[in-house]
Amino acid sequence: MQAINGMIRVLHKNPLARSLWARNSCSKLFVGGLSYDTNETVLKNAFEKYGEIIEAVRVIAHHVSGKSRGYGFVRFTSDASAKVAFKEMHSKVLDGRNIRVEFARKNS
Repeated sequence: MQAINGMIRVLHKNPLARSLWARNSCSKLFVGGLSYDTNETVLKNAFEKYGEIIEAVRVIAHHVSGKSRGYGFVRFTSDASAKVAFKEMHSKVLDGRNIRVEFARKNS
């Protein structure tokens, strides 16, 4: 019980720890600011050098027009790979646009 109380104390005092614990994983990345011409292949090629990707890379498209909405998701096999990719790719240029990389929220 003492370990659980200690964990609750850490989560209460540290917002980053709380958000990581709530996600249960931080191996999924949100990638925003994508060019409308960026497709899944381009996104996968840009991120796969940081680790093995386990979930199909997705660029989200409008349901009617089929055009990219400018963001997507990448899931790695490990949290460590996702952290390296986050560090290396955040604010980098991909297909002529500066991209924004963040850890995905639980419901994405």
